[in-house]
This record gives sequence, structure tokens and C-alpha cells, in this order.
Amino acid sequence: MYLFFGGWTTVVNIVSFYALTHLGMSWQLANFLAWSLSVLFAFVTNKLWVFESHTENLRELLWELTKFVFARVVSLGLDYGCMFLFISGLHLSQLVAKVITQVVVVVANYAFSKLVIFKAGTR
Repeated sequence: MYLFFGGWTTVVNIVSFYALTHLGMSWQLANFLAWSLSVLFAFVTNKLWVFESHTENLRELLWELTKFVFARVVSLGLDYGCMFLFISGLHLSQLVAKVITQVVVVVANYAFSKLVIFKAGTR
């Protein structure tokens, strides 16, 4: 399930990035906005269908969301580092850099989600 919804999260991220850069937005800002949209999509799908995490109250839900966003901020740093390396260092196209970077980010996000955010036994 993680690969299925992770794939769709990646699609949300890449399509958003592509659309925003083709509207004239800098890759840096487009990357952040695409990340924001994909994080919202990923939280809902990971919580409900991938890890089937159940929270008893709003406080637990907000704590889970906080951990999720924090982990995604860490992976956002990884995302920007890879993007900068691929675009500025290796001179790849922005879209190619984005696609390659997403492979690295999906693996990191899975580890964070599985080990820290939606731990078994929190149901």
C-alpha cells in the first residue's frame, strides 16, 4: 500500500512542480509548494490506508500530524539538497532532477513513517 500511495504522492509532487515551473515560478518556490501539497495528500493516505492508524482524540491526531510534518521537513532538506546537486552541480533538467530526487525522498519518508510516526500498536 505504501508503494501505491507513495507513487500517487510522487505524482502529486511532480505534476505540481511541473505545472508551477511552467507557469514561470522558480524551481525553489515550485518545489516548496509541490512538497506542501504532497505532504497533505501523503498524511491522509498514510494514516487511513497505509498504516491504518487510529487516534482517539484531536490531541493524538495533531501529535501524529506534527510528527509527520516534522519528518517531511527533514526529507524536504534532503529534497532541496538533491535538487541543488542535480540542477546546479550536474546540470540536469529540473524535471529530471525532480524525478530522481523523489526516489530518494520516498525511501526516506517510508522509514520515518514506519519507524517513528505510525508505529504499530498505536491503534
